[in-house]
Amino acid sequence: MNRLRPNIRDMKGYVPGFQPDDVASWIKLNTNENPYPPSPRVVEAIYEEVGVDGALLRTYPSASSAKLREAAGELYGFDPSWIIMANGSDEVLNNLIRACAGEGEEIALVHPSYSYYATLAEVQGARVRCFGLTDDFRIADFPERYEGKLFFLTSPNAPLGFAFPQEYVEELAQRCSGLLVIDEAYADFADANVMELVKKYDNVVVTRTFSKSYALAGMRLGLAIARPEIIAALDKIRDHYNLDRLAQAACVAALQDQPYFRNSCTRIRETREWFTQELIAIGYQVIPSQTNFVFVSPPDRNGKRVYEALYGRKILVRLLSDPLLAHGLRISIGTREEMELTLAALKEIG
Repeated sequence: MNRLRPNIRDMKGYVPGFQPDDVASWIKLNTNENPYPPSPRVVEAIYEEVGVDGALLRTYPSASSAKLREAAGELYGFDPSWIIMANGSDEVLNNLIRACAGEGEEIALVHPSYSYYATLAEVQGARVRCFGLTDDFRIADFPERYEGKLFFLTSPNAPLGFAFPQEYVEELAQRCSGLLVIDEAYADFADANVMELVKKYDNVVVTRTFSKSYALAGMRLGLAIARPEIIAALDKIRDHYNLDRLAQAACVAALQDQPYFRNSCTRIRETREWFTQELIAIGYQVIPSQTNFVFVSPPDRNGKRVYEALYGRKILVRLLSDPLLAHGLRISIGTREEMELTLAALKEIG
């Protein structure tokens, strides 16, 4: 072990949400997956790419994900030179740290938010600074000028579900000397997003994932949108064939079927609002959510008790290890039927 870098040897590593082997026998509401399948065009595109004999699979995919960048650019209103595609948004989060923060240099994040930022920083050897939240969900004690290399802002926030107002995010962009990385993994479930700030500020980067709203968690797809000089730097350090043929074909098809996408998001949002009101009616505290999950607190603020009772009924939700969040649970929004069954179980548990 003394051959390893000390920061790698000593770090704990990120622990993903539990994935049961017999997933079909569970109501699985712990990893914010989409309860609905992706667009039928996705499956058609995969079969078309494979072909009758799979001959194309012997050749490398587009190294630049050219067609996918064009499809994303057309959808979001950016030239493809402003877009980089990734093996999940985690890849671009990692590469942003690699590109901007050397060993011992500082990056910052909000606590609580996506804990993987800190893990990625540890791998790089960067220092991590955490900013807390005020009672009205603003950044506590954020300086007039933040001089760190990167500031990660998850909006809508995970695991709490609220979104920062656009004018507040814009203010933060003005106060950051380094990059402001706005992780919009859940923005498709929100009332608004801040993607247009990329055009206004040269230090703003927006990342997205297709795991949630496009139901492509199994394909590992994401992107970043930023000024071309930032994208060019990220292109230098990514794996040169970071997205395989099937993933690229699947994502192009998903992006081009916007009616299906919008219908899926609307169903989730409607179920989220219904479930929220039902939880409030039985005494739960629920943070108003702009995501495909809700963070809830039972009346006795004993998240572990409720988690274990749900687990015993084969309903899987997320009990977070952070002591700040131990009083509550993060519950992904499933189908209406799944949420009705979950609600019935919560009423029974009390």
